[in-house]
Amino acid sequence: MTNHFFARYKFLLLHLSFWVLYFSYRVYDLQAYLGGKKAVMYLGVTLLFNVSASYAHYFFVLPDFLSSKRIAPYLTKLMILLIVIITCRILAENAIMPLLMSNEKYYQSIKLTRLISTVWDTLTFLIFTGMIRFTIDWFDFENKKKQLENEKLNAELNYLKAQINPHFLFNTLHNLNYLVYAKSEHATEVIIKLSNMMRYMIYDANKERVLLNKEIAYINDYIDLERIRLNYPFQVNLHIEGNVSVVEIAPLIMLTFMENAFKHGVSDQEKDCYINVDLFVDDQQVQYKVSNRKIKSQSKGKLKSGFGLNNVKQRLQLSYFNRHQLVIDDAPDSYSISLTITHS
Repeated sequence: MTNHFFARYKFLLLHLSFWVLYFSYRVYDLQAYLGGKKAVMYLGVTLLFNVSASYAHYFFVLPDFLSSKRIAPYLTKLMILLIVIITCRILAENAIMPLLMSNEKYYQSIKLTRLISTVWDTLTFLIFTGMIRFTIDWFDFENKKKQLENEKLNAELNYLKAQINPHFLFNTLHNLNYLVYAKSEHATEVIIKLSNMMRYMIYDANKERVLLNKEIAYINDYIDLERIRLNYPFQVNLHIEGNVSVVEIAPLIMLTFMENAFKHGVSDQEKDCYINVDLFVDDQQVQYKVSNRKIKSQSKGKLKSGFGLNNVKQRLQLSYFNRHQLVIDDAPDSYSISLTITHS
């Protein structure tokens, strides 16, 4: 309750604190010469007009200038405000101040020096409170700008994630259809693993971060599904080092590397296909490397990154801007992708 109250009324408290501190200091300064009662009355007259001028400018004159950025109307309104406030102030001072200071002739006449001093005194408070308004508006603008940027990033991330899920789901359902048609004993296993993966995609993949061990379990299910689909022996070496149960990572990024390795490195038409996966985790970084042998149809030309890798590059920029390094090694007979993420 206290935090909510302060957040809502912090600027009111800021203004009020300034005027209270200013008034208290000036009363303390003048009471030695005028006495406490007269000092309060003396400052009360000038403060009344300074506060009136400041907030007439703050709420009615300055906002028009901030929205329109037109200097001529602003200066016209400011001039009218100053004329009205200073005229009323001088008339009030002429009537009240001689009663407080019987020997004071300064407030019994109107001279140019008094006009300049009064204008300067009024403008000082107008400028000060105006700077507060500029500062408040600037912070509000920056907060709104940052909020819009965050909303844009979240929208882009959600869009990229949405592109991944239907792509994978379509391929897996296609494989499942084939297994059911062939009455394969692996059909039930596929359904269970697909269910696990869909649960992950629905409940975890939409989060900003997930535990790394959940991402690894997702990848293991994906590898098992690929083994069933290909029905052909190939070698997958998965080496993990470090505590993966405490580190969090953006979801579904690592899967793309595995998809790419299976797509371009495993074929039931060729022997000795392999995929090597190395994952190293410490307190600062996650190092992830996937390498595979190129199948002949891919080794004839340069391997293209494709939709999946372009997608993951965009997600890395959004999720780990200036905190990641992606290295692609496209050799004649092999292909590897190394990703290093700074997570703390």
